[in-house]
Amino acid sequence: MTDSRIERVKSLIKDHPDFPKPGILFRDIFPVLRNPAVFQELLDVMVEQVKAKAPNVELIVGLESRGFLFGPSIALKLNCGFAPVRKKGKLPGEKESVAYALEYGTDIFEVQKEAFKPGQSVVIVDDLLATGGTMKAACELIQKVGANVVECLVVIELTDLKGRDKVTKPCTSLITY
Repeated sequence: MTDSRIERVKSLIKDHPDFPKPGILFRDIFPVLRNPAVFQELLDVMVEQVKAKAPNVELIVGLESRGFLFGPSIALKLNCGFAPVRKKGKLPGEKESVAYALEYGTDIFEVQKEAFKPGQSVVIVDDLLATGGTMKAACELIQKVGANVVECLVVIELTDLKGRDKVTKPCTSLITY
């Protein structure tokens, strides 16, 4: 994407070598959030992407935890609802869950069943697509509650990890490394 707004976002992303462990290059988006003008531009681009790729979206879903930074603001701008996908044990009420593989072991995502309607058009939002495990699990979870994932939107994609190969739904990345 050659949008100058995205170039400004990219210029603020900070690299942290060997975090959280040796050999990992962590891409930190928090400097973007500390710059209101650039953060607003990022949100504007994300809203534009959703309007273009999923004009009939009914619900924005944010993945724990950085998807929560973008999802509610996007939902407000699009006049639709927001629902979180959380780790097991963080949500009250009747829930649906799905287990997914991690590098070592498994984890569980949950959603509140009442947040979804059958056939509802959903866009999933997160900050990063790396190995694809969490996005794949989120898509499975949304389908399990009867809604329809029409788009996945991430700020950053680490293409060498081939996470997109695991995601069966359309996926847009604003920045790739």
